[in-house]
Amino acid sequence: MNKKLVFINTIALALFASSQAADISDLKGSKPNVIVVMTDDQGMGDLSCMGNTILKTPHIDSFYQKSTRFTDFQVSPTCAPTRAALMSGRFPFKVGITHTILQRERMAQGIQTLPEMLKTAGYTTGLFGKWHLGDENEYLPQNRGFDEVLMHGAGGIGQVGLGDFEANRPNTYFDNMLLHNKQIVTTKGFCTDVFFDAAKSWIYQQEQSKKPYFAYISLNAPHGPFYAPDSYKKRFLEEGYDQKTAARYGMIENIDDNFGQLFKQLEEWKALENTIVVFMTDNGMSMPRIKYKGEQVNPFNAGMRGRKNSPDEGGTHVPAFWYWKGVLSEGVDIPALTAHIDFYPTFTELAGAKLPSSIQDLDGRSLLPLLANPEASWADRDLFFHCGRWNAGERDQDKYLKCAIRTKKWRLVDNKNLYDIENDPNQTQELSLEYPDVVKELSKKYDQWWESALPLMVNEGLPKVTHHPFHILYEEQIKQGPIPQWSPIKY
Repeated sequence: MNKKLVFINTIALALFASSQAADISDLKGSKPNVIVVMTDDQGMGDLSCMGNTILKTPHIDSFYQKSTRFTDFQVSPTCAPTRAALMSGRFPFKVGITHTILQRERMAQGIQTLPEMLKTAGYTTGLFGKWHLGDENEYLPQNRGFDEVLMHGAGGIGQVGLGDFEANRPNTYFDNMLLHNKQIVTTKGFCTDVFFDAAKSWIYQQEQSKKPYFAYISLNAPHGPFYAPDSYKKRFLEEGYDQKTAARYGMIENIDDNFGQLFKQLEEWKALENTIVVFMTDNGMSMPRIKYKGEQVNPFNAGMRGRKNSPDEGGTHVPAFWYWKGVLSEGVDIPALTAHIDFYPTFTELAGAKLPSSIQDLDGRSLLPLLANPEASWADRDLFFHCGRWNAGERDQDKYLKCAIRTKKWRLVDNKNLYDIENDPNQTQELSLEYPDVVKELSKKYDQWWESALPLMVNEGLPKVTHHPFHILYEEQIKQGPIPQWSPIKY
């Protein structure tokens, strides 16, 4: 094909994509169904469409090709903080989340959550997988806006010492004990399969009822420990990769198959015309070095510096692919600086929810202007990150430890290292000496943000939990008889 024809085809595709974009007035209050699939510890480099040559993720790759892609999408460096931002529309420190354990993962009471606001607009809501915002009764998703819940405890299946069920210790990720609404149940099969099956069954019921719904498929995979069905490890082991790599990458390929099956069902149910489907991850990649035929290999991280629990780009820059058949532009990249805190105002605006005057101050912005027009003007902004996880009593001295502030152009790390992300996304050149005024300006903004967040860090200094809520639930339920087996409703 000659260069002129390639150019003409490129222009034609761009015009076609542009013609598909919706008008913002049509989007507001349009009440689409919303399905958010969020994986755990899967970074930007953990997809073949992002350049990973070891993995095969054909279903997500296909979804990527027809999606609207936010190419500078930022989340928090670890699990619970990102989940809190999605549910509250606030930076996580402002809703009490400064860790993933020690009760510092409990989203503050008084927050009016995203599912609660969607319910005021007539939505039904379901959570499948990982909650990680508190296991005490008043913090559970069932009491914070979700109608249907199938979840594990703590931050991961098998984290018994942090609050998950004892029964999950010996057979982590298979045949797990979970909490279904208010009842403890046992399940059969690999956890990711179970969560997707539960979500599909519930979505089918909502499709029959014709009510708008919000499905939050919040997976615990591929978070460690690394376990996958043997069929998903087989290819990697045969090619010479070590057990951990085979298991973790097997978990990701299992997610890909499940995502493909979900999308196929939505097509068969003719649901895609009125449903936004989002694929994202909760933070940067967490993966040990790969062993391939006895040699150590660094895992692919899309060229970014840092991984999970890092204040660098690799800790917070993740995939965000959006699809709404016939409404959103297909195969279009949106380079605007966007973040997890933007989901709350976006989805409530789409739902037509009327936010009460008592709503918490929202840090996010609605993405509707960008969804309607990927080239819409988008004012620069400041995004703040801190990995938290300080030891008891050391919060103030850790103020500048593992922290960052991002604008469209700059990333200031630990209040001292400056990078021009627009021109150097891989952070290869540190520029603080060349741009001291930028460092000073960003540092001042960070200080102001820190001071605003301090009074809202409500989970500091709490006593250690010795008897976890899910352990108590189990003790109470087992008195009534055997734990029942759960399976999804057939469709």
